[in-house]
Order: sequence, then structure tokens, then C-alpha cells
Amino acid sequence: MEKVKKFKEIRIPKLWEALVPIIGMMVIIIVGILKYELEPHIPIVLACVLASFMAVRLGFSWNNILKGMLQSIYRAMEALIIVMIVGMLIGTWVSSGTVPAMVYYGLGLISPTIFLPTGAILCAIVSVATGSAWTSSGTVGIALMSIAAGLGINPALAAGMVISGAYFGDKLSPLSDSTNVAAATAEAPLYEHVGAMLSTTLPSFIISLIIYGIIGFKIGGGNFDPGRVELIRSTIFENFNINIWLLIPPLFVIIAAIKKVPSIPSLLAASGLGGIFAMIFQGRGLGEVLLNFHYGFKGNTGVEIVDKLLNRGGLNSMMWTISLIIFALAFGGILEKAGFTEVILGSLVKRVKSLGGLVSLTIITGILGDFVLTDQYLSIIVPGRMYAKAYDERNLDRKFLSRTLEDGGTMWSALVPWNGCGAYQAATLGVATFSYLPYAFMNLINPIVAITFTYLGIFVFYKNKNKNK
Repeated sequence: MEKVKKFKEIRIPKLWEALVPIIGMMVIIIVGILKYELEPHIPIVLACVLASFMAVRLGFSWNNILKGMLQSIYRAMEALIIVMIVGMLIGTWVSSGTVPAMVYYGLGLISPTIFLPTGAILCAIVSVATGSAWTSSGTVGIALMSIAAGLGINPALAAGMVISGAYFGDKLSPLSDSTNVAAATAEAPLYEHVGAMLSTTLPSFIISLIIYGIIGFKIGGGNFDPGRVELIRSTIFENFNINIWLLIPPLFVIIAAIKKVPSIPSLLAASGLGGIFAMIFQGRGLGEVLLNFHYGFKGNTGVEIVDKLLNRGGLNSMMWTISLIIFALAFGGILEKAGFTEVILGSLVKRVKSLGGLVSLTIITGILGDFVLTDQYLSIIVPGRMYAKAYDERNLDRKFLSRTLEDGGTMWSALVPWNGCGAYQAATLGVATFSYLPYAFMNLINPIVAITFTYLGIFVFYKNKNKNK
């Protein structure tokens, strides 16, 4: 008689089973990083193993688990390609003189007192135009980091400023992926969603600019050394052919975004433009430019601070980041596939009674999603899907839900080292995520403003004002 193979039936996880992989990941990462001084990669791989064991316990086969991981990674494939291209772009923009030119002109125009608020506004403008905080950080952001070093400003403070401006602009741009994802998840019209976000985002950014202005006023004369600034400018001028034409590549990126050219071809073209400019204006050979694409710029000016500012970029420089993002996405994919997140969130929403509590829960869930699901989009989609009914029951407009999803998931995505956004920003700006976190005022203040406004009844949007609950 032929034996029939029996498959274990898949079941919904109990609350404690859903918490095991999440708490386990946190413990593994904390112990691995603090006790053994590991990079986050291996702890997250171990967390994937733990999550897989728990999924198997629920009846999932390896093929199911693998499918969940691959689906999560696939969703971020475009972003991973962009990360690699940005590495190439940085390498060729330094080699061409584009980044050195931005640093040269910037050091001549910007004083330490106004640098922080001015830099935040510049990053915001670029992000609104391009729809990408990543592009803003990878272009004007790296130039601002070099200018900050020349002005004697703390790199962590400068990185926090770049991220504040970049994410303010990204959040309000109709071209932004996260903006469109939040609107689509909440089923809110895109421009209504953008309008709703202004109510919390603009006050948060104004507060951030005031703080940056106060800090700039206090440090204005602190570490500023005119001699060092002049040394950097003169060294750049001696080693690069500096002219206004070198600012064309970043201008090209902004125009391409306005014309709605997709990110990958526009950034590739901008990288290629940098390579062409390197040959035209700096006299570099084709072989050297190709090496810049892969390994970044390697120069020796004889001045240590200038070499430290400019020796960067290349495809290779992003591989640490790429591998971290892939492992983190795999972990988030397992959690989603096995239903761990749905069980946890479902148990939480039942305990919420007030509107302020619901908004607080949504924002905190998005922030925790950045840590646990390790992906900005999942941190928007999962709570959006789980809490939509609760918002509808309170007669709330869906644009209120979409705004709240971004107030948490989007704003904190750059503040988590193993989240794709945090890993990218750290690699691009050259500052550890937890180092710049205290200075990313926009990202820290925005969730607080959103929660406070809700408890005060300010900028709460209802479907029908006569039925406000």
C-alpha cells in the first residue's frame, strides 16, 4: 500500500510565538554588537535562523519561508541598485571635480553660523525636486559633509542636518516612493496626502531650523579656523581644475527628477556625465575613470584633511551596506510571511481607546517596524493595513492615516543602523547611524509633534465633521 506523505497544517502564531523572533533579534543584536563588537550582519543572520525555526513550528515549509524572504528582497531590488549606482556616482563626481567644486564654492560662501539651517534647506529643496532623500544625501549631502569638516563642525551634527533636510523634502515630494506608498496603502489621494503631511511636517522643520540656527550661533566662532578653510580651498584649487561647469551634474539630476526621468537611468547618466567631465576637465584616462566607478576616487594631495574629504565613493564602498540590507529584508520577510507582525499588532489595537492612543500606536508601530521589519515600506504598509479599520470606525479621513504612517515609519527609517535607509545614509555620509541620530532633529521631532497635535485636537481630519468621534 502506497504511503501518503502528510504535511503539517499551517496555523496562526500565538502571541508569545510571534514575540520570540522579535525579542530574540533584539537580544542577539545587542549582545553581538556590545559584547563581541560585531557588525550587525551576523546577528541579523542568526535572527533569521531563529525566525525560520519559529515559522517551521507553525507548519511553514522551507519553500514558504524562502518565498517570504525573496519577496521582501525583491520589493527593495530597485533601491539596492540605486545604492550601488550612488556609490559609482560619488566616485566619478569626486574624480570629475564636481564634489571638490561644490566644496570649494561652499566654503567660500557659507559661514559656520548659518551653515546648519542653510544646509538643511538646500537638502530639502533637492529632495522635493528629486523625490529622494537618498539622492539628496548622495549629491549635495556629501558636499555639505565636506564643507562641515572644513568649517570645523561635528560630522555627526552635519549628518543629522543633512538627513533632517533630506527627509523633510522627501516626505513632501509627490515624486517620492515612500509618499506614494503611504498614500496607496491608506487609499488616500496623493495630493491630499501631501497636503495633510504639511500640517505636522512644516512645524517640525521650522522647529528644527530654529534649533540648528541656535547651535550655529553658539558654535559660530568655536572651531572655525579661517586658515584651515583657506588650506582646503587652495589645495582643491591646486589639484583640480575648478570651474562653474562642474556644477552641471547635480543640476542635471534635479532637472531629470522634475522631468520625471526614473531614478536608475537618471543617476546612471549623472554618473556617466561625471566620468566624461573627469576626462574633459581633469584630464583623466578612460581606465582611471572606470576604476573610479568601481573603487571610488583615490588621490594624494599631500594635505590629510583634503584627502580624507575626497577619497571616497565607488561601487565597492556600498557592498557592506547592500549585504546588510539584504539580510535585514530577509528577516522582515519571514516575520511578514509567518504572520508574526499581524498577531502582535492585532493584539495591540484592541487595547486602544482614544484617538491620541491610536495615533501614538500607529507611529510607534512604524518606528518599531523600522527596527524589526528593517524596511521603510513594510513599516508603512503593515501598520497601514492593520489599523485602517480602526481609523474608519472613528470617522477619520484616510489622509489622516496616511500622514500618520509617514510620521513614524518614514521619519525614523534613517535612524536605524540595519534598516536600508539607515545603512545607506551611514555609508554615504560616513557617520555611524547612532552617532547622527541625536542631531536629526526633524526626524525626532516630527512624531512628537504629530502625537501632540492629535491630543490637542489640532489638524485632525475627519470624513464627515458632523460625525466626529
